[in-house]
This record gives sequence, C-alpha cells and structure tokens, in this order.
Amino acid sequence: MGRKFQGKPPSANRLAGVFILFVLTCFAMPANFAAQDQPMVHDHAGHEGMSMPSDSSSLDAATAARLQAKIRADKKESEFNHHLAGFFVVVAGVFILFQSNVARKWPAAKFVWPGCFLLAGLFVLVWSDTELWPFGHRHWLEALQNNREVLQHKTFAVLLLFLGAIEWQKARGALQAAWTKWVFPAVATIGSLLLIFHQHEGGMMGEHHMETMQRIQSEHTSYLLLGLGIGVTNGLSGLNARALGFFGKVWPVLMITLGVLLMLYRE
Repeated sequence: MGRKFQGKPPSANRLAGVFILFVLTCFAMPANFAAQDQPMVHDHAGHEGMSMPSDSSSLDAATAARLQAKIRADKKESEFNHHLAGFFVVVAGVFILFQSNVARKWPAAKFVWPGCFLLAGLFVLVWSDTELWPFGHRHWLEALQNNREVLQHKTFAVLLLFLGAIEWQKARGALQAAWTKWVFPAVATIGSLLLIFHQHEGGMMGEHHMETMQRIQSEHTSYLLLGLGIGVTNGLSGLNARALGFFGKVWPVLMITLGVLLMLYRE
C-alpha cells in the first residue's frame, strides 16, 4: 500500500469512539445477567427475639436453593465471559485474514484487530471475577493472593492488553523494530501454556460436577492446542515472504477457529 500516514489517521479517532461505546455496552451486559441470578440474602439482624422455624430441613432446603442459585449465576457469568472473548477473537481473526483487501478502502481497518485485543483485555481485567470490588465484596489484593483462578484471569488480561498495545503501535507505525514481530508468537505461546495450570472452580460444585469438569478440561485443552498453533504459525509467517504467503493465512484461520470454540463454550 503506497499511502502513508503521519501519526494517527483521522479515521482512527472515529474507530476509537466506536470501540469505547461498544466496550461500555459490553460491560453493562454481564452486570444485568449477574443481578438476575444472584440469590436473595435476607439480613436477620435485629430480629433475634422473633421466633424462628425449628425445622432444620427447611433451613437446609433454603441453603441448598441459595447454593444452586449461586452456581447458576456463576455458570452464566463464566459462559458469557468466554463467549464475548470468543467474539473479539473471531472479529480480530477475520480482519487479519482480509486486512490487505479491506485496508485499501478503509485504512483504519488495521486498527480493528489490535483494538479487539485491547477490549478483550479490558473486559477480562474488569469483569472476569465480579466478586471483586467494585462489583463484589472481595478486595483485589486479597483475591490475587488467595485465589489462583483470579490471578490467572488477571494475568490473561495483562497479556491481552500488552499484546493489543504493541500491535496498535505497530499499526500506527510507531514501532518498527525487528523484535516486535516476535511479540505476538511469544505472548500467544505463553498464554496458551498458562492454560495447563488453569484452575476453574465453577465446575467443582453442583450436580454432575465430574462430567462438568471433564468437559471444561477438554474445552481448555482445545484452546491450548489452538493457541500454540497460532503462536507457532504466526512466528513462521515472519521468516520470509514465501512463509508469509502460506502461514500468513493459517494463523488467522486458527484464530477464527479458537474464537468460534470460545463462543460455543458451556459448563
């Protein structure tokens, strides 16, 4: 493409505005989902003198009902998180695959897929664990120290944000060093390998929890393999022009496949 830009293209400002509007909409959606399924907890403070039911079975039934409601809410939240992340990955993969054609008519298209990674990273950072402040009662530092799943989620968020920031700067032309072409394969490989140690607490409770955990493990194994494939083929595409012609098409197709599987995730 013979056309060059000085600094940030004007159309990128409009694109950034669309991204901000979209991410605000996405942030609002899971909050509504979680609120609909949160069990009602009644505060009995100040009612110590009132007579309480003596039937322990009714108390056990109420506790079980609250537990089941919590399990359903966590399940819906987790599935939504995976589905939205998958949507971002699919959009990014499609724009990477057809970027050379689309960018001729819409030069700002080169900012779309880095923007998808930035939005996905922001979403995972803020919404992956709604029991944390400001949506829940847990403090971030306490959760990061004591809950491995929370720590892993935030690590994935940081990787996505880092990758999106690097690729955005590359799209602007602000980063042209040779080492930058190895950032994507390195981050993709590291993020994929982290899935080996991924701990998912949501499937460890409730009916048929063993089957649920096996399905979750199988799904995350497929994400691991696809992620490694994306990292390897992206790295190979940067070796020379001939490799770019082949592997430059393979790795975005693998990204689209990964995104579709994330959108089909269920617990």
